[in-house]
Amino acid sequence: MDKIDYKKTEKHLYLPKTPAIVRVPEMVFFAVDGEGDPNTSPAYAQAMEILYGLSFTVKMSKMSGEEPEGYVDYVVPPLEGLWWTDDPGFDGRPPADKGDFRWTSLIRQPDFVNEEVFAWALERLAKKKPNLPLERARFLRWEEGLCAHLLHTGPYDDEPASIDRLSDFIAGEGYEADFSGTRRHHEIYLGDPRRTAPEKLKTVIRHPVKRS
Repeated sequence: MDKIDYKKTEKHLYLPKTPAIVRVPEMVFFAVDGEGDPNTSPAYAQAMEILYGLSFTVKMSKMSGEEPEGYVDYVVPPLEGLWWTDDPGFDGRPPADKGDFRWTSLIRQPDFVNEEVFAWALERLAKKKPNLPLERARFLRWEEGLCAHLLHTGPYDDEPASIDRLSDFIAGEGYEADFSGTRRHHEIYLGDPRRTAPEKLKTVIRHPVKRS
């Protein structure tokens, strides 16, 4: 059987061709919370190591014959991030000091992953990397709900122009942003900045919305 690749089976959520209103269903994630400038924060780099370490522990469990019940082969989904600051209306435009960022970094997991699988992955990864603070990781089952999003192509620092475009689309469709303590500016990173030229990076920018 072919590997599950959510970017292909759920293109409307990962590869929007035009700005769109979407209802995002419940999904399963591994998550790490933190704060600070993602370009310089050791906590952010550490979060990446934790999330990818856990995700590939589950993904590669088939190689040792320890795969969880219900395991199906899959492509590890892209990194995602929820971003906010002390400003309750934060919409993704970077603050003057990026050290003011608060964030939750996420990687989606297949549906067979549950809290027991998460605990198993923590145990396995702890044996390989005993100095990694895995207590920062958490299992998250999350339904994002009604949102608007678009695909931004280019450097991350150029995102404000796409955010303006998304805001205009939201208003034109009769909606308004619905930011709150549980609904944040959301980015899905489809390109690896270590291997992709900045002008070719692709990022889904997603905002929670409600009817005006």
